[in-house]
Amino acid sequence: MKELFCTVTGVVGSVVASLFGGWSAGMTTLLIFMVVDYLSGLAVAGVFKNSKKTDSGALESRAGWKGLCRKGMTIFIVLIAYRLDVMIGTNYIRDAVVIGFCANEAISIVENAGLMGVPLPDVITKAIDVLTRKSKGDDNNEH
Repeated sequence: MKELFCTVTGVVGSVVASLFGGWSAGMTTLLIFMVVDYLSGLAVAGVFKNSKKTDSGALESRAGWKGLCRKGMTIFIVLIAYRLDVMIGTNYIRDAVVIGFCANEAISIVENAGLMGVPLPDVITKAIDVLTRKSKGDDNNEH
């Protein structure tokens, strides 16, 4: 039974990775950011009752479901970006999309931290600024 589970998991994982053009540090980072954002959003609503997504600020299943649907759509857009790379013979569209979504998730995580009253080090906000500029195609490091 253990061997069957490991085999099936390996096959499914390799199929998923191949659909996205292989697994990269960017994909791992995006998934981690998505999980942290979702969990921090749950904490903002469930513990702090300070969510901007619901009228009461508390947990609401519909808001959570919408968030999961958005995250799923994000993954589909990354898949589409990779397929565009394959179709036109490039290798940067998927990475640019992943960087853009990472920047968006990072901003949302910072917003959630702010709603919890967590002070943020300047290095985090500066890193998010750099990531945001990179996602917009502005490689200039000056403001």
